[in-house]
Amino acid sequence: MADGITISEGTDEDAAFIESRLLDALRRALPQSVNTGFVLCARTRDADLVAGLSVSTSYGWAVVKTLWVADGFRGAGLARALMREAEERAVALGCHGVWLDTSNPVARTLYESLGYEVFGELANGPGQEPSTHRRWFLKKLLAGPADR
Repeated sequence: MADGITISEGTDEDAAFIESRLLDALRRALPQSVNTGFVLCARTRDADLVAGLSVSTSYGWAVVKTLWVADGFRGAGLARALMREAEERAVALGCHGVWLDTSNPVARTLYESLGYEVFGELANGPGQEPSTHRRWFLKKLLAGPADR
């Protein structure tokens, strides 16, 4: 390691700085498509946030970074509605597909019912805690405007 360099715990601001520098370097080094992001929120009439998702796009893919629905609102179709809207926005931004990951088997079932397919999996093995943990990576190809 370079002389005088130390490694220490960083902050959320450091993480944002690191991500921005990485994205800048990638833009300079590789051909790009639209790189952006968006957040969709579901709110009650009283403006209480009860569900939402965040997405970023890169290289023609949209990645669903987070999807959350409040306990009292699960099963009401909010996740499906948010995912459909996210897919429509992704197409409008020029994306040809969406990918995401989950460690929740119920969420995996939801995504598969929306047409997502597993393309990868990480699983803990014997002696690794928690031993039953799995993370599935799912993708869905989107129809572009010409395909509709």
